[in-house]
Amino acid sequence: MCVNYRPPLPEQLDMVLGVLVDLIRDRDWAPETWKDYDAPILRSGADGRCEVSLASYGMVPRRHIPASVKVFDTMNARAESIADKRSFAPAWHRTQLCAVPMTCFYEPNYESGRAERYGIGMRDDALFFVAGLWREWGEADGKVATSFTQITINADAHPLMRRFHKPGDEKRALVVLPPGDVDAWLQCRSPELARSFLRHYPAEAMKAWPAPNTVRKTAAPAAAPVPAAQGSLF
Repeated sequence: MCVNYRPPLPEQLDMVLGVLVDLIRDRDWAPETWKDYDAPILRSGADGRCEVSLASYGMVPRRHIPASVKVFDTMNARAESIADKRSFAPAWHRTQLCAVPMTCFYEPNYESGRAERYGIGMRDDALFFVAGLWREWGEADGKVATSFTQITINADAHPLMRRFHKPGDEKRALVVLPPGDVDAWLQCRSPELARSFLRHYPAEAMKAWPAPNTVRKTAAPAAAPVPAAQGSLF
């Protein structure tokens, strides 16, 4: 599963999306995204037009997991169970779809006999978008925050993505959206139709390379815990 990726710089988004980035041009995000970090996503706005939002990585932010519940991760939503898992099903059935922009994502490769971090991206180094879901949370200060997850599919037979994760483990891949499908994905209002987008990106259009971690991971910005009455896991 992908738990770490590199989002685009604001100017990279600007080159692709133009004036939409004016909404977040003065907001900054970390050079690499980890659990509970803020990063940009694209989604369909109330008027049906595409909009850019900042959202935290992981459908259920850690601050919304009650103290009595063991901490769990929701950065990735499995396509096979997305319609049933309580963390993802409501957003899936409401087709709260998003596209996550990135320049690469990271996975462990064990071909040398030990785990090595690899970057995975487009062969031409282009920015690309990954299929995801979003939802909103009421915060303790009365504001509304957005969170997101990325959708994964089985990759046992994918020529590139089957190279990653521990030997013997199921291979998984993010759903990379072809450029021409991004708008249609965001505008989709049928869960059944949305499933038709959950397919592999061609391996020949992608590349992978050793990418030792040289970026120091810092703690995600702290937020006040939310009383149980103000949030739920779904």
